[in-house]
Amino acid sequence: QLQLVESGGGLVQPGGSLRLSCAASGFTLDYYAMGWFRQAPGKEREFVATISRIGVNTYYADSVKGRFTISRDNAKNTVNLQMSSLKPEDTAVYYCAASASRSALRVSNVVTDYDSWGQGTQVTVSS
Repeated sequence: QLQLVESGGGLVQPGGSLRLSCAASGFTLDYYAMGWFRQAPGKEREFVATISRIGVNTYYADSVKGRFTISRDNAKNTVNLQMSSLKPEDTAVYYCAASASRSALRVSNVVTDYDSWGQGTQVTVSS
């Protein structure tokens, strides 16, 4: 059974940093492009960052570009999201997602491209 489990969320002050992790079980991430999405209360789920199968390509939402960094360790079957200079508007539940991909270079910012999702981890940015 494919499973993604996020961790690392919490409460942080504006300007602070957090590192989210996503661990996969039941499958190997080698064949999947990976993405992070987030959903704030009353809003639709939105794209945050994506990384290709072998980590060569990445793509970020404009709102997080320069502040967030996505990375992956296929040997450990994990994907990470390093978040810095956090703002109150970054407050949301953050979800890790996997998209099966033949291309090693493909990335996607489209929610419906993703096949498997984690349960999410809450990130709250507040003073």
